[in-house]
Amino acid sequence: MPQRARVRKTAIAKEPPAAAPRSALAVDSLGFSLLLAARVLAAVAGGHSLNEALLAIASEPPAAQAAARDVAYGVLRRYGRAEFILARLMNKPLSHAPTQALLHGALYRLDTRPDAPAMVVDQAVAAAGELAGGVFKGLVNGVLRNYLRQREALLARIADDDEAHFQHPRWWLSRLRRAYPEDWATIVAAGNSRPAMTLRVNARRTTRADYADRLAGAGIAAQALGNNALLLAKALPVGELPGFSDGLVSVQDFGAQRAAELLAPAARARVLDACAAPGGKTAHLLEAADVDLLALDIDERRMQRIGDNLERLGLAATLKVADCQDVAAWWDGRPFDAILADVPCTASGVVRRHPDIKHLRRESDVRRFAQTQAAILDALWPTLKAGGTLLYATCSVFGEENAGQIDAFLVRQPGAERISQEQLLPQKENDGFYYALLRKLA
Repeated sequence: MPQRARVRKTAIAKEPPAAAPRSALAVDSLGFSLLLAARVLAAVAGGHSLNEALLAIASEPPAAQAAARDVAYGVLRRYGRAEFILARLMNKPLSHAPTQALLHGALYRLDTRPDAPAMVVDQAVAAAGELAGGVFKGLVNGVLRNYLRQREALLARIADDDEAHFQHPRWWLSRLRRAYPEDWATIVAAGNSRPAMTLRVNARRTTRADYADRLAGAGIAAQALGNNALLLAKALPVGELPGFSDGLVSVQDFGAQRAAELLAPAARARVLDACAAPGGKTAHLLEAADVDLLALDIDERRMQRIGDNLERLGLAATLKVADCQDVAAWWDGRPFDAILADVPCTASGVVRRHPDIKHLRRESDVRRFAQTQAAILDALWPTLKAGGTLLYATCSVFGEENAGQIDAFLVRQPGAERISQEQLLPQKENDGFYYALLRKLA
């Protein structure tokens, strides 16, 4: 049995939003789920990621959390839609962010539950009674009932507004149209959809054929993809997956599984995973070959999760909390045979999985991330041995972070050659990723 992954702790994790006070609403009511979702959405509007915001409701009953997540994800995927509607029903947005977010959630439920409008409005008003001392109950009631009276006319006007119709920021749409004149609409539609749930079979513990049989025996339909992937017909909690706790499978997007296949380090190779969290690619590399792997990440909390997952999968690696750019702080001077540089990026290829990205990103972030990516490449390159390979990876569809980044790197580093590159666009089977495999010339 491989020894447990080793974690060195040297960083402090960011504090999540504070938990909300208890509510008088029934925990199984729509009003309660709308209230929880409003608090989550208000935290995202304040700059927190959706994952951070959801931590604030982690102590609530599981069913209430699931209902609130459904509303929050639904609202965030429909970027610009609620803002467009409310701008035509109110003179100005409310200064009280949770109540404004409650209106967004209620509009989402009115559109997705058109058979029960009166119930949705009543429950939204009840939720408003829990916010700001209830002073906005009348306003919430009036705005939502006014929406129901004008719904058909308002929805018809959405087609005239790019942001509300395509549910992406205007600057984002402009970039996609320029870069992908034939495919931009397909990319946008994929970004607004619910993501697929794909499994990666742990080849050290079972085969895909055997695991597919176990799924079939449990009544779970799945389609084989690539070498070790299974695309589920319907998403389900990981606790319902046969053998998940025993490390037979992991959840990983099919496009993300390309990283280990492209880098393909040889047995006993010394490998660096420079930006390892959340760790799916780390684990896949270890499942594919017996390698000496060092995984770095700057976030202690996320690094601990990698360690837990490796233990579940029966895998071993050295995990170190460190900034990969600060090479002197973590490198022992021994060169690596292979490096995975899964660099920070805008994550524009995974917005269906992380819809808060559409709300949190600004166009200036593209250049900011590009500068960080260039700095990481320049820092890691000296740690790669002559003849070794480095796989540059992003989950972005913006060229400045992808092929443009590698073009510039090859000018700076004449001792590097590009062996291959792939731009995966979001579709049913996978999210959007970019990969460039580089070799260090002797």
